[in-house]
Amino acid sequence: MRKSFAELNYYEMLDVSPTAAAFEIRQAYGTALQIYRTGSAASHSFFTEAERREILSLVEKAYRTLADELTRKAYDDELASRGEIDRPAQAGPDAKKPVGIFNISRVRDRQPVPANQESLKSKIRESERISELTARSSLSGAGLKEIREELGVAIAQIAQATKVRQDHLVNIEEDRVERLPAAIFLKGFVKSYLKYLCLEPVEELSARYMETIARLPRREGAQEQE
Repeated sequence: MRKSFAELNYYEMLDVSPTAAAFEIRQAYGTALQIYRTGSAASHSFFTEAERREILSLVEKAYRTLADELTRKAYDDELASRGEIDRPAQAGPDAKKPVGIFNISRVRDRQPVPANQESLKSKIRESERISELTARSSLSGAGLKEIREELGVAIAQIAQATKVRQDHLVNIEEDRVERLPAAIFLKGFVKSYLKYLCLEPVEELSARYMETIARLPRREGAQEQE
């Protein structure tokens, strides 16, 4: 499973390449504030207020470090010494760029398709299979996928509405433990997934999923998602 937010380096926190220009860092900082601020639709229900404050504090610290040329150089040297990035003099266009957690575009997105809640709730009440899956003591990604397919909802529809990248949702449904995001994000993603499908109780089901996924083994030879 991926690192927690606090374990990410400052470039990963701001979702920029280690070779990013100063204006790109400023833009990324502004985007991060939009994502993590109180009331943000992009991260609604993903974090508690305490988690949100902690993340914003780390984002602020990351920006202060990277916005100043001298402190950024010292930080780059520190990362390079740990092998996390190339030496600054060797960094170039092929340097690996972090992948954003959220499906947030810096341009206006299309309006997401809202779920037909009454239709979904009716299907849930009538489906013995969904009742069976949600009553189990464990709930895996495969179980979530089966429920979604039983409800006839496309995964792309959930991704567009929740702003969670579709590849994260696929990894959740396929139980690719080694490719899942940090637990702080993962639980929020699953809660948004459950809410969109009108599955209740959300807190209990998401906790059951987190307990189940913690027991699953990593696939041998698989690499963590960067």
